[in-house]
Amino acid sequence: MYAEDKILIGCNDTEKVFLLPKLANRHGLIAGATGTGKTITLKTLAESFSDMGVPVFLADMKGDISGLAKIGSETEKIKTNVEKYGLADMEFKYQAYPVEFWDLFGEKGLPVRVTLSEMGPTLLSKILNLSEAQQGVLNIVFRVADSNSLPIIDLKDLKAMINHVVENKDKYESEYGAIAEKSANTILRSLITLEDQGGNDFFFEPALDLNDFIRVDENGKGIINILDSQKLSLSPEIYSTFLLWMLSTLFENLPEVGDMDKPKFVFFFDEAHLLFDDMSPEFGKKIEQIVRLIRSKGVGLYFISQSPADIPDDILAQLGNRVQHALHAYTPKDQKAVKVAAETFRPNPDFATADVISELGIGEALVSVLDDKGVPGIVQKVDIVPPQSYIGAIDDSMRSELINLSELKSKYWDAVDPESAYELLLNKIDSDDNLESEVAPETKEIIEEAIEQKQEAPVQQAPAEEAPVQEAPQQPAFGLGDIIGTVMGGAQQTSGKRAKKSEAQKMAEKAATQAANTVAREVTKGIMRGLFGQMK
Repeated sequence: MYAEDKILIGCNDTEKVFLLPKLANRHGLIAGATGTGKTITLKTLAESFSDMGVPVFLADMKGDISGLAKIGSETEKIKTNVEKYGLADMEFKYQAYPVEFWDLFGEKGLPVRVTLSEMGPTLLSKILNLSEAQQGVLNIVFRVADSNSLPIIDLKDLKAMINHVVENKDKYESEYGAIAEKSANTILRSLITLEDQGGNDFFFEPALDLNDFIRVDENGKGIINILDSQKLSLSPEIYSTFLLWMLSTLFENLPEVGDMDKPKFVFFFDEAHLLFDDMSPEFGKKIEQIVRLIRSKGVGLYFISQSPADIPDDILAQLGNRVQHALHAYTPKDQKAVKVAAETFRPNPDFATADVISELGIGEALVSVLDDKGVPGIVQKVDIVPPQSYIGAIDDSMRSELINLSELKSKYWDAVDPESAYELLLNKIDSDDNLESEVAPETKEIIEEAIEQKQEAPVQQAPAEEAPVQEAPQQPAFGLGDIIGTVMGGAQQTSGKRAKKSEAQKMAEKAATQAANTVAREVTKGIMRGLFGQMK
């Protein structure tokens, strides 16, 4: 809970342990075995950040974090701790928090989508578990797409680009090096698995704007963004890569702010071990660099896992605020994990840290936070402060109601399939954007009718919650061939929740926006490659 301009994490008979907001961007760790109270700690911290006006992102692996959106209710244990530690005098009160639900599959929250151009070849290679040779081919595919203004939005775009590069490898090998057909075929097979895991819904548009995560409500409370991950947990590669994409995109796009009185945004990584499993040393170095530097942009990162041993040492050393719940010590491996956990704390002369870790009860934890000089405090054994919101999951009807009330629903709910590499290649547009096509009279009539409808259609105002649309740069004129390329784009793959439109409307919209889309893609594609895409 947020009290006295500090975040109260836990209490014991003699101490109250507070996290200082100005040091909350020095990152943190919440560790402990399953069922020991990590979720309670996570909710308590998320509530406190929200109370002080800091937006939060976290993943809900079991569905029970959704209770943040519902007013809490008293239990005997909560009542005891509130009375024992005088929490009522510190304005403890049962309340609900402003929550935005998200879901990569669009089932239990607003759909989360990312374009493949934004994801970039290196992070995509992580999802697909590609070898170095296969990643090299994927890098070439993205380079060719960039050079020829062929946006890779979704999986059908990527398939089309891979086939195009292989079919024209004699043209590209002199510039980019050998293109192994075997590697290309392996990538194509891997994409089938990605489709089965929901890739057709995830890699699409409208793409997520991370600025929509960094918001406060009308009362000044930070919005708590909850990514429903119950289904996503079955696709750990997509889950971990999406979180890494978020982290690196925030790092690239947020301005330097230096030391602040409180964080600008706090990011909780649940099941943190998934981020680092099978990670190459070079990739790990990039993540370590981001973790080290992103605090200067006002972002606090909190990793949640069963043991500190799940986190690479270089990253663990940067996590200044730590909460350790119980760890079991039944096997030699467990005993080693307990020892590692104990060694991450500044010792308390009143007890043996390793012994206490194995004896902690549910809701108890060892806590060490940075003092006002940035020095880790002596570890304390405390009862974690109870959350003020509901402990447990909300029902589906309440979730649906909150999703329908979201001011972002109109922006993200319906999927959009813009003209991209698949359509452009299908219409034989070469690298110079030239189109050779014979047009039947009836096709011309359809095009002219579509354009006329577009010109007569009233201009719709953008929803209030969306940022103003900036005027696109002046585009070169485009002719009938370009319009035909759009109209003849081929059958579109159905994915996610699509808006139902007539064929004439679709053709009109595409004809009128083709030139703007091309330049917009050129400006925005490859966001990730500034950091990850150039890795070899």
